[in-house]
Amino acid sequence: MRWLVGWSSTASGPDPSQGRAVQPVGAHLLWSDPDPLWAVGDWRPDEVRVVQADPFSRLAVFGCCGASDEELRVGLFAARGGALRHLTAWSGSYTAVAQIGRRTTIVGDLAGARPVFHTDWGGGTAYATAALPLADLIEAQLDVSHLGALLACPDSPEAMGDGTPYMGVRRVPPGHALILRDGARDIVGYEPTASLAVAAPQVEQEKAVDGVRDALVEAVRARLTAPRHAPDTSGGLDPGPVPGMGPAERRAARGAPAPGIGADLSGGSASATLALLAAGLPGMPGTLLGHGAEAGERLLAVTFNDLATAGGARAREAELERAGTIAANPRLHHVVVTAGEEALPYAALDSGPLTDEPGPSIVSAERHRRRLVAGSADHFVGHGARQALDAHPARLADLLLDRRRRHLLRPATALAKADGPSGHSFFVPFTVYRAARKLARTSYRDGVEDAANRLLERRFTDDGSGGGRDGGRSGPGVVSASLAALAWCRPGPAARWLTGEALAEVSLRLEEAAARPVTLRRPGERRADAALARHAADHRVFEQAAEVRSQRLHAPFLDNQVVRACRALPEALRVQPGARAATLRAVLAGAGIRDLPPGWGATSHAAHAAAVRTGLRAWVGEVVNLFDAPLLADAGLVEARVVRKALRAAAEGERLPLDGLAELVSTEVWLRRLLARRGTCWTGTAAPRQRAVAGGVVPRPSL
Repeated sequence: MRWLVGWSSTASGPDPSQGRAVQPVGAHLLWSDPDPLWAVGDWRPDEVRVVQADPFSRLAVFGCCGASDEELRVGLFAARGGALRHLTAWSGSYTAVAQIGRRTTIVGDLAGARPVFHTDWGGGTAYATAALPLADLIEAQLDVSHLGALLACPDSPEAMGDGTPYMGVRRVPPGHALILRDGARDIVGYEPTASLAVAAPQVEQEKAVDGVRDALVEAVRARLTAPRHAPDTSGGLDPGPVPGMGPAERRAARGAPAPGIGADLSGGSASATLALLAAGLPGMPGTLLGHGAEAGERLLAVTFNDLATAGGARAREAELERAGTIAANPRLHHVVVTAGEEALPYAALDSGPLTDEPGPSIVSAERHRRRLVAGSADHFVGHGARQALDAHPARLADLLLDRRRRHLLRPATALAKADGPSGHSFFVPFTVYRAARKLARTSYRDGVEDAANRLLERRFTDDGSGGGRDGGRSGPGVVSASLAALAWCRPGPAARWLTGEALAEVSLRLEEAAARPVTLRRPGERRADAALARHAADHRVFEQAAEVRSQRLHAPFLDNQVVRACRALPEALRVQPGARAATLRAVLAGAGIRDLPPGWGATSHAAHAAAVRTGLRAWVGEVVNLFDAPLLADAGLVEARVVRKALRAAAEGERLPLDGLAELVSTEVWLRRLLARRGTCWTGTAAPRQRAVAGGVVPRPSL
């Protein structure tokens, strides 16, 4: 895991020597007291860049950033004047830290894939891009209330707040920056948002799609031609040799992926789009600047062939045929990864790395790791495309607020067709319209309070599709899931298995949030941003859980510029059936790629749900054993007997929310790994004496 950490102390606070008496394990110091900054982990030299304008102004950028050193310097001058948005306008995925005098500004991204955390420490504020190191620093205990909210309402900021699983460690919201001055902190937003009363100006459809194409091309190009850091000869700070592995070392490392660029051809149209864009850009595909002898290798395209998923032979053959057609491009080298039962979800839960936070991808980490091992040192994934491009069902209410009723007809009719022929299909369009109208007429406060009441009364949507987080836009139960998503706030798929005490505590969180003043925004925009933030957080857990040594995963759809371009797409376009595939086709056509195989753009949700159910059936014994004496039950969040019964029922084919069960299992596995860890992230004479959550999980008192 790679992260950065630093702190800001008060002028009248403790002796600055305290900062020198504690430092992260395996860290490289970028600048020193009184407000030091470290890079921790196996950062590549081109992933940490520092420019300095004068002795009192400097900027550090961590990650893949497409800006030149001169552009970074211009951004630093803009930040001196308070224009923080300039620091987020470059292509790529990165974290920017600007220090101007005693003012330190840490800028998070729009989606939340590169979060920033902070906590009180030493009379000032410590910050990092990982929560666990800060929890170790203050010897934090587990925040059971946050875990309950994460399981009950995972995509509702009202329930989650700015908390983390560690007491005292807070998260900076997406689209915000943390500003520290003499130890005091302030959190400010840098992105303009439209109010509930005034809609954001609409961009023409063709121009908006062109914007998405340009943003994606620049995002891919930033990875293909990552700029090498050049020492600042005008008095700037050269960070020196940041610890990391060079290309030769990465190639020689055991289990390391092949050098160069790779991408997935299985998993959906988004990852295939990235592969085609990377292969079609001018220059040598699969080449990173500075890779020397590795230059000129073809882009490595990986297809995952799952032999163990029951009933999916025809779908697998169709996917392999499409992938083979795409990979006929001479600039692509196609690799098919064949796996059996050992690569199903829920396999190998007894081993794996400890992630910073829990996330549902923990249950499928081994499956993804087998695919990623066959990839390249820099590998593209299409994560975030659905959340960035698709219209959340709640956006139908936004159309009604704008008096665009006619645009609801096609999506409502598509929902009726997706739900299959039934006696009520004729009434689906009217039902969807009525639910959207109700949401448009419901105030934010009433909507959040209604969700709080639903938790207390245990009223949950009966949807067994397993698609709780995407609004149910594909797969069985699509109408019921989409109707449930037409709300300001709603319980998550795991809420039904939580105890009454846990639900009551989350309900109190929602009622308190409803009473607080907030910036009023349209329900669709707010829900869509929340869904994107939740997916970005899950992607970060995925990166850590499925990490392959010396490999970097790139998710351009979560980049700032791509997210902004997607937000500019007209609502009337986004809500239409097949809008994501149509937009990606237009993006590829604009880049000169038009010959796509039949069936390209088909959703992959059904195949994923089938794999999850097959994996649960294959590994149900091991999974049920986790809940013989679960830590979640010790914390008062679940009853072990209830969860065991649900796991067995789902394995036998009963229609239960598979997403919810995956979240319960992932959280239980994460808790066990957290309590089994040894050592802390810090060293030095003033280092904390014990690691975070060293005391274990203790039962909560009843409310």
